Amino acid sequence: MTTPQAPAPHELAALRQRYRLERERRVRPDGAAQYRDADAEFGYYAADPYTEGPAERDPRHDTVDVAVIGGGFGGILAGARLRQRGVGRVRIVEKGGDFGGTWYWNRYPGVHCDIESHVYLPMLDETGYVPEWKYAPGDEIRRHAVRIARRYDLYADALFSTGVTELTWDETSETWIVATDRGDAFRATYVINATGTLTDPKLPGIPGIEDFEGHTFHTSRWDYAYTGGTPEGGMSGLADKRVGIVGTGATGIQVIPMLAEDAAHLYVFQRTPSTVDVRANRRTTPEEVGADREGWARERRENYLRIVSGEDAEQDLVADAWTASAGLLEKLLPSFRRRGDRQTFEAAYEMADATKMNELRARVEQVLDDPETAEKLKPWYRYACKRPTFSDLYYPAFNRSDVTLVDTADTHGIERVTEHGVVVGGSTYELDCLIFATGFNVGTSGIHSGKLPVHGRGGVQLLDTWARQGPRTLHGFTSNGFPNLIQLGPLQNASSVNFTHILDEQAQHAAALVVAAEAKGALLEPSREAVDAWIAALADGAPDHEWFHAECTPGYYNREGRGRPNGPTAYPHGAVAFHRLLERWRGESMGDVLQARTVPRP
Repeated sequence: MTTPQAPAPHELAALRQRYRLERERRVRPDGAAQYRDADAEFGYYAADPYTEGPAERDPRHDTVDVAVIGGGFGGILAGARLRQRGVGRVRIVEKGGDFGGTWYWNRYPGVHCDIESHVYLPMLDETGYVPEWKYAPGDEIRRHAVRIARRYDLYADALFSTGVTELTWDETSETWIVATDRGDAFRATYVINATGTLTDPKLPGIPGIEDFEGHTFHTSRWDYAYTGGTPEGGMSGLADKRVGIVGTGATGIQVIPMLAEDAAHLYVFQRTPSTVDVRANRRTTPEEVGADREGWARERRENYLRIVSGEDAEQDLVADAWTASAGLLEKLLPSFRRRGDRQTFEAAYEMADATKMNELRARVEQVLDDPETAEKLKPWYRYACKRPTFSDLYYPAFNRSDVTLVDTADTHGIERVTEHGVVVGGSTYELDCLIFATGFNVGTSGIHSGKLPVHGRGGVQLLDTWARQGPRTLHGFTSNGFPNLIQLGPLQNASSVNFTHILDEQAQHAAALVVAAEAKGALLEPSREAVDAWIAALADGAPDHEWFHAECTPGYYNREGRGRPNGPTAYPHGAVAFHRLLERWRGESMGDVLQARTVPRP
């Protein structure tokens, strides 16, 4: 594919205007409220189709060293790193029927990782596993999660098909009481929250959605009993079905080509097209990734993180679309701005971004046969406004006569659902099956959602404190007033496109905190002064992103067009710098979070 030349100044002005118009077509006054949770009358969308009911067991009323909430990669890595440091009784509590988190739930046809598997899959050095594909299919990723859990004996005390409903700090014993929806009320000296951000499915708040009389489900709970087939395809149950799918984000990009192959007719309901770059997946060999060297996976992972975080690297070991695009998602970091002022940076960024987006829009024209359909599939926004996607099958699917693209931008989404189909622009599309590829409630699971109350010292609720002052942590991990509670995730921490690497660094830090507290017989709790200093450090270095997000089409990156949340949400200088900071802090200042216990450990 020929890469278009950089646009001229007058073309940039026209592009800005086009971006504004396309944004206005899609912004809704209800913002994120346009979605609804998969609970109450819609709870069946979140039911587990992969496990035949929770196994019978008696409620637990015992005591463990560490309770880990969540059995995805965050929880698994926390458990594994604790085991490596000699921590004995670690109990992981997971809603799903097995380990895997997002990869337990996401089993839809075509599911793959969009980060190279040799850097995405954690603990490859420790387990001796070498991925088979450059971009691993979901089942390979899920099996690797299980591999780590078995290697570190995490099944021994795990509670599956179980949701934590409340955490209460008991001053008398200086332990957490962990309550669940299975009647458990056990105690834990430490709690690690690793509930992640991609577990709870969300649904669009479309009028009449409950009236549809055909079959319906969410992609994260794929109904193979209805469709037939496997994640590799072969959905014979759809051979005579008119299927509609809502959503063209990362999930839709992968599943739509599979549905196009197997359904009698597929209707794709799109509000905003994704950027879809070349995938070029292929099998790999251990030799080409250097798996014969000790520490090969860590070296590759660190190299990848440096490049996409704007740090210098002598060689690009991964050489994929993320690194080739010079980390446009991360170019908003101050590490990319060190050599110029804001005006110079923004001009250079806009030029690089426009060149990349022109390339992606040219790809649409080159693949699509129908110019009208091609125009609807072109993304008109900046590259970092939405999660980039990659596929060699997505665009060709729209050249099929049995696939219809229904653009919903002018109606701000689907107007309503009837008993027999979907209404857009006054036209009804009759369907036998309606599938929602509408993603997850990003950042609203676990203790951050309000669905899991956390009562700290004096019975104070965590979210009540944060509602008054905003989130307040030290390094994103610990909070004053909530002893021995450790949080994993991007909040006031670091982030990257390869989030499993971030989670592993967080898991190692969490294990170090627990081990230090045990060695000193102390509680983990930062002072108010330490938290204040961290919040100030985040704010002092935080870049002004409002100029960027205000021009983006709505999505979860900018709270559906409402802009970024107020207050610092992540370490502004990038993951590499943050990991250096944590390493230095562990060596010099770990004692800052160790407070004297009033109750001796038994």
